[in-house]
Amino acid sequence: MIQIKQTKEFPNAEFEVGVEGSVYTVGLTEDYYKKLTREEVVPEDLIRRSFEFLLAREQKESILKKFDLPEIYNYFPEFEVEVYTKNDLV
Repeated sequence: MIQIKQTKEFPNAEFEVGVEGSVYTVGLTEDYYKKLTREEVVPEDLIRRSFEFLLAREQKESILKKFDLPEIYNYFPEFEVEVYTKNDLV
C-alpha cells in the first residue's frame, strides 16, 4: 500500500511517500504537475500513479529515497506517456 502526505505546497511541492516501511521524499513543481495532468487529478493521485509505475519496474529498495518527479523520465522515457494514459488524458 502506498501512503502519501504533502509536506510542502506548490509552486515547489514536496510529498512524503511510504511504501511498506520505506519512506521517500518526492518533489513536484506546479508546472510539471499541470503538464502531466492538466489539473484533472489531484497531486497525490499523480504521485501514487507514479509510484505504481516505478514499482511495476523495480523493487522498492532500488527507488531513490529523494528525487523530483521529472527524474523518473530520465530512467524511463515512457513514463510521461504512461502517466497520461493512466490518467485517461490521451
